[in-house]
Amino acid sequence: MKVLKWIYAIFLTLLIVFPFYWVAISSFKLPNEILQPDLFPNAWTLQHYKELLVDTPYLINLKNSFIVSLGTMLITVLIVVPASYAIYRMDFKGRDFFYKLILATYIFPAMLLLVPVYQLMSTFNLVDSLWGLIIINVTFAAPFATWLMSGFFKAIPTALDESAAIDGAGTMRILFSIILPLIAPGLATIAIYAFVVSWTEFTFASILIASEESQVLSVGLSQIMGQYTVKWGWTTAGAMLTLLPVLVFFAFAGKYFVKGLTEGSVK
Repeated sequence: MKVLKWIYAIFLTLLIVFPFYWVAISSFKLPNEILQPDLFPNAWTLQHYKELLVDTPYLINLKNSFIVSLGTMLITVLIVVPASYAIYRMDFKGRDFFYKLILATYIFPAMLLLVPVYQLMSTFNLVDSLWGLIIINVTFAAPFATWLMSGFFKAIPTALDESAAIDGAGTMRILFSIILPLIAPGLATIAIYAFVVSWTEFTFASILIASEESQVLSVGLSQIMGQYTVKWGWTTAGAMLTLLPVLVFFAFAGKYFVKGLTEGSVK
């Protein structure tokens, strides 16, 4: 039985890792070897990376993606933290309605919103603007992030709020001095979620952005694949360079995914 578990674990690992491995080694193959089913390159080359950085607007797209993703992440966290605190820690009329309304925002498919969103952005002169993408990404990331924070807030005993209030602490001081340090894993979670959602968003980025100077990576990489020919070397190299910032972000933020920060907080 134990052997079967190991076989299943190895098979599942290979199933998940192999596509990333194939893209990685293909980015280092010579152009005439990319489509060959070789598990290792016969000759290693950085040709595709050099051509991608020199012959395409990849660096411009990278800068734009960083601006949009970091802006989305920061604004999402700034909105979600007080909203989550109000919904999950404060008692006010209509709280349950707002909680259900948050989840109701995902009833409509994003494709149905393309036309009204474009018209709205055009009205405020936000078409072909990175601010327009940031606003749209926050709009889609914030509701789910607010719902995601429910578990972190509910894990903190309300006795902490009551004790701080008795000692004279106001609402904002309770939030920033007591609650925020205890929900650090939650902050990291919604920050990573907002960053990744913005980093990989394609639909609205392809509609709202027209100029090459404002294009993000998801759109820029799609244009590498032409109508009749495909630059597989550029595509694989671009995929690896695009994945790298996300991996680095996870490496630094992943340590905050620690369980049990609230254990022993109430004596």
